[in-house]
Amino acid sequence: MEVKLNFDLIVTIVKKGCAERVVRASKEAGAEGGTVVLARGTGIHEQKSILGIPTEPEKEMILTLVPEESTDRILKAIITAGELEKPATGIVFVLDVKKVAGIVHLMENC
Repeated sequence: MEVKLNFDLIVTIVKKGCAERVVRASKEAGAEGGTVVLARGTGIHEQKSILGIPTEPEKEMILTLVPEESTDRILKAIITAGELEKPATGIVFVLDVKKVAGIVHLMENC
C-alpha cells in the first residue's frame, strides 16, 4: 500500500567517516533515520594516486527520506554538520519522491 504523503529524498555524499555526524544532525532536525551506502568517486578537488595509479577516494552516501515540510530544516542541519559550504567536503541534493511504500508506521497517520 502506498502512503499518500509528499516526501523528498535528501542525498548526501561525504568523505568516508563523516556519515555518522550527518545522520545524527539530520535526526536531531527531525529525520527518522537514514541509509548509509559506501561509494567511490572523485571531484575537482580530489585527484589522488598511489604509485602513479589514479585512485577514487572512498565516500559515504546518505539517503534520507523526509516529509516535504521538513526538508528545509533537515537540509540545513546536514549542510552544517557536513560542513558542505567548504570546498571538497561533499555534496547534497534533494529529489522529489512520487511514490513510497514500506513505511508502515506512517500508515496510521493517513
